[in-house]
Amino acid sequence: MPAERFRPATLGLGGNLGDPVKSMAAALRKLDGRDDCRLTAVSRLYRTPPWGKTDQSIFFNACAALDTLLEPEALLDVCLGIERDMKRERIERWGPRTLDIDLLTFDDIEQGAPRLELPHPRMTERGFVLMPLADFAADLVVKGRTVADWLSRADIQGIEIADSDREWWRSA
Repeated sequence: MPAERFRPATLGLGGNLGDPVKSMAAALRKLDGRDDCRLTAVSRLYRTPPWGKTDQSIFFNACAALDTLLEPEALLDVCLGIERDMKRERIERWGPRTLDIDLLTFDDIEQGAPRLELPHPRMTERGFVLMPLADFAADLVVKGRTVADWLSRADIQGIEIADSDREWWRSA
C-alpha cells in the first residue's frame, strides 16, 4: 500500500446570509486546523452580485488552496459537515445561504461521478469563482485552459474586492 501523501485541492466559498465573512473564515480555520488538511493559499475577499437567482442579497466569495491526505469524496464530506455546522440549509438552488463550500479541483482528477464531478462542472463559467481563484492559481489548467484564460472570458461585472488582505480569514 502506498504511503499517504498530501495532494492539492482548491475550494470555492461563498455566502450571503447572516455573517458570511465570519462563516467562511471559520470554515477555513476548521479546515486548516485538521491534521489531514493544510491551507496553502487563500484569495482576497470579494463582494459579488447574486448569480443564477438574482433577487437576493449580494454574496461574499473567496477561494482557497489546500493540501490534503483525504480522498476527494472524503474532503467533500468534511466540507458538507462544516456547512451543516454553520447552519447551511439547502432550500433552493442558487438561493441564499449562510455558507457554501465547493470542491473545485482535486489534484489532476477528472471524474463525472454523480455525487462529485471534478473539476467543478460550472466553475469555468463563474467570474465569482475565477476571480478569487486567479489570485493564487492563475496558471492552474482546468478543462484545457488556465484559470486566467477562463477569467478573461468570464462576466465579472459588479464583482468588487471587499478585503485585499489575504489573511482576512484569520481574524474575521
